[in-house]
Amino acid sequence: MSAYVYESNGQNGMPSKQRAANGGHSQRNSVDDYMMPEEEWEREAVLDPAWERQQKKTFTAWCNSHLRKVGTSIENIEEDFQNGLKLMLLLEVISNEQLPKPDRGRMRFHKIANVNKALDFITSKGVKLMVGAEEIVDGNLKMTLGMIWTIILRFAIQDISVEEMSAKEGLLLWCQRKTSPYKNVNVQNFHTSFKDGLAFCALIHRHRPDLLDYSKLTKDDPLSNLNLAFDIAEKHLDIPKMLDAE
Repeated sequence: MSAYVYESNGQNGMPSKQRAANGGHSQRNSVDDYMMPEEEWEREAVLDPAWERQQKKTFTAWCNSHLRKVGTSIENIEEDFQNGLKLMLLLEVISNEQLPKPDRGRMRFHKIANVNKALDFITSKGVKLMVGAEEIVDGNLKMTLGMIWTIILRFAIQDISVEEMSAKEGLLLWCQRKTSPYKNVNVQNFHTSFKDGLAFCALIHRHRPDLLDYSKLTKDDPLSNLNLAFDIAEKHLDIPKMLDAE
């Protein structure tokens, strides 16, 4: 998952890309730095086009991986949550809890009421939200993406722990342990360590050696390695393809 990362360094949360342009630290676009709550997203900051495309695609795929369980999906993430109905449904699926009955009217106040029911549910789980229902109803892409990332953090990542580590640290340790026997794999982080695709393939091979022949893979063909891993994961392991190899 690529990300437009905001890091607090006493400069009013200046985006890392802007700091790099101003002679600051180099650009960092990794999930390592992206584990921050939604309230740190700046409303006025301009979305980087490449980041926007990737986040829309990735978050849409994540939402659909859950919505498909109840026979529906979204196509345009900033539009399909505007009336609040699929947002409420998504929260019910991932939480296994029932939300209040939605308003079925089509007027703006009905949409705002439904989105507020969804946001109230998220807040009830101890999450501090800075997004307003009107921003979701009006199709504010940045705030919609921030909201979805908050949902992912709360319902898919936050409760994971390994040996009292955070979710990110625990997952990294798990990857390191699982891939340690494999040649040409040295997992140190969640950006450069996975670029050639071998770490993904090693994780698959460690659990399902029947699905691929790791000995035939080479670091010199990262796109093929990544596509192989993503295709196998989707076809045989029921893991949605949320990223492009590129």
